[in-house]
Amino acid sequence: MTAAELVLKDKETKFSFELLPPLKGNNIDKVYRTIDTLKEFNPQFINITSHREEYQFETNTQGFVEKKVIRKRPGTVAVAASIQNKYGIKVIPHIISRGFTRSETEYALIDLNFLGINDILVLRGDDTHKEKYPPREERCNQYAIELAEQVNNLNKGIFLDGTEGEKFDTPFAYGVAGYPEKHEEAPNMESDLAYLKAKVDAGAEYVMTQMFFDNQKYYDFVDRCRAVGINVPIIPGIKPVTVANQLSVLPKIFSCEIPEDFAKELRRCKNNDEVKQVGIEWCTQQALDLKKNGVPIIHFYTMMATKSVQKICEAVY
Repeated sequence: MTAAELVLKDKETKFSFELLPPLKGNNIDKVYRTIDTLKEFNPQFINITSHREEYQFETNTQGFVEKKVIRKRPGTVAVAASIQNKYGIKVIPHIISRGFTRSETEYALIDLNFLGINDILVLRGDDTHKEKYPPREERCNQYAIELAEQVNNLNKGIFLDGTEGEKFDTPFAYGVAGYPEKHEEAPNMESDLAYLKAKVDAGAEYVMTQMFFDNQKYYDFVDRCRAVGINVPIIPGIKPVTVANQLSVLPKIFSCEIPEDFAKELRRCKNNDEVKQVGIEWCTQQALDLKKNGVPIIHFYTMMATKSVQKICEAVY
């Protein structure tokens, strides 16, 4: 079953979560511990984030410009394959356009297909402001819609060099991202929805939302999507706040508002233990409300908040 089919298979509100691969140099044990903590809630799938390497160009003592990698995580393909092999749970690796050439993307997709991993999340990927010199973006897919087209072509057996091969026995099924509070680069919600509809029309089987802390924004977003003809499942993504600085960091990075009632409670906290408890309580109420309103699945952005997600799920599931 594809991810979309799993989401819609019955009327129960199901559970899924996202994992962040460990930094280069660390092994996968920490990932396994996260899964071991949350597998009792029967995750329908596990998303594996993907990250371009972050680098900058510096001039060395001889006057030559050198590329210096400042942050790197292991490949999403390897992490996804390890999880699927160990747990037998559907994995959905993120495939991002920016920071990866079309050729690198093709190789990753071929590897995933070989490993029997045929569900992916197609994303543009964020720019990294740490780069002092731009990568060769002309060889990358600039937008998620272009990446979706590359996936569609590969499903048909059409490769980048124009050659044609056999169609995959199991073609890739994919989802795309949606933004209840509008993508930061979109001039308005109407244009943002138009871009989203184009990706759904191209073949996306579901929409995974960016995190939000006000459920009404999600409900309004779903209504707007339906009004413009986006009729695929729209999966709500939520996250428990765990440390005080997320009050300012999360809105900045993810372009989401934190409701004043929630922000006020967070500001009253004297330490991060109190912040974590407030975050659990708020996220639990979000999840219970989403469940009450019949969402087919709730997706949790763990981001190192495994214990918090565990406590929320104990109350919800």
